[in-house]
Amino acid sequence: MDVAWPAPERSEVGEWVLRAASGVTQRANSVWPRGIAPEPLDALRQSAQWYRDRRLPLIFQVTDTAANAGLNDVLDAQGFPRQSGTVIMARHASAGPPGPAAAKAEIRDQPDEAWLDLWWSVDGRGGQAELAMARTILTGCPSLYALVRDDDGVPAGVGRLALADGTGGVYCMASSKSHRRQSYASAVLQALLHAGTTRKLEHFWLLVTADNYAARELYLQAGFEEVCRYFYRQQRPQRALTGC
Repeated sequence: MDVAWPAPERSEVGEWVLRAASGVTQRANSVWPRGIAPEPLDALRQSAQWYRDRRLPLIFQVTDTAANAGLNDVLDAQGFPRQSGTVIMARHASAGPPGPAAAKAEIRDQPDEAWLDLWWSVDGRGGQAELAMARTILTGCPSLYALVRDDDGVPAGVGRLALADGTGGVYCMASSKSHRRQSYASAVLQALLHAGTTRKLEHFWLLVTADNYAARELYLQAGFEEVCRYFYRQQRPQRALTGC
């Protein structure tokens, strides 16, 4: 996941990886606790200062595993609430045939303007500067970009397959508002799986917000199964003292 969505600015505090991308997406602007910090409170202070220097909030991306129980206890005590619960799903290439590639699917190794315009219209937050940073993240590792058009040639759905360490990570699944519930997302997914399979990838995985039940059902039907969950833990803003 770290390879597939790389932050352009990185540092390390012991076993924690600090990532920053000018505030574009939580994932690229959060701490990845790669291992257990021997002195978590000291690491917490150092991390807070690193993000403060960049005028960013301190956010942790924490998988819901026993290995992170100690860290979660520390974050609970420090008042870091859990938010944005996300399901990690995976499938082996042998889980079933991906199906034929959609006839109208366009597969490229770089996101063109049509792809970026559709994705940003659905998932984008900000203006041109934020879009430029998002593009830097998207192209930070080898990837395939799928675009499916409607019968009139209008872009209807897009998706990205990150080629990370011999696996395929499905990202940026988006359909335009006028093309939803018309099987374009399914066509994009099948196109990505087919493209990955032809490149001999054996494992695929993806991330989906826990409350996006429609997307989770789509992925279940495509042979994906839940393997883990993570959530973000963001430091609450501290109020400045007031009074006379």
